Amino acid sequence: MISKQKILIVDDDNNIAELISLYLTKECFETMIVNDGESVKGALDSFEPNLILLDLMLPGIDGYQVCREVRAESKIPIIMLSAKGEVFDKVLGLELGADDYMEKPFDSKELVARVKAVLRRYKAVKEEKPVEAPKSTQTIEYPDLRVSLTDYSVVYKGESVNMPPKELELIFFLASSPNQVFTREQLLDRIWGYDYPGDTRTVDVHIKRIREKISDHEKWRLETVWGVGYKFTTV
Repeated sequence: MISKQKILIVDDDNNIAELISLYLTKECFETMIVNDGESVKGALDSFEPNLILLDLMLPGIDGYQVCREVRAESKIPIIMLSAKGEVFDKVLGLELGADDYMEKPFDSKELVARVKAVLRRYKAVKEEKPVEAPKSTQTIEYPDLRVSLTDYSVVYKGESVNMPPKELELIFFLASSPNQVFTREQLLDRIWGYDYPGDTRTVDVHIKRIREKISDHEKWRLETVWGVGYKFTTV
């Protein structure tokens, strides 16, 4: 018997949470509801969900902080749910490591479709990586820079740099193909997935954040190719 995929619903409005649970249960998902951020850690350990639906406006620890804490320990897919529809709020959520962002109120069919899409992307990424990939293919090193997918770490000038998963994957991908230009669309497809609902501004924001943490080096730099995209240039 194939086990059902599990969805953890985090929302302080229990009526909304129950409604979401009903939609997902009809689609053969197993669900669990918690109403505050403090309960998420325990739910992750006991329920072991495949995906988290995370409301931002939570009592105590808000959704942004919950996302930070989950991302510090896990790559589990997260879809943020919020009445905040400003671009800033969406970009911030994605920067913190969310895989998608839905604005309330939302259509039930769209919610289910996005849950399935994110789970497909996550499954594809996991299957794409060899079980025992050589360490050399998982770590990129340049003078004063080391980026590793093995433990999702970045070391710049001898010091560890804190990067959300998407920032790290983006710099790793660019540095893996030095001097090759990639369009924003190519980067969006490669890092976020072909059916990602966001736009190319997501790439620009992540590049900006990377540059704030890693400055250009005399031997390499993260370069903008105006009108086209980005490349990791080596000297």
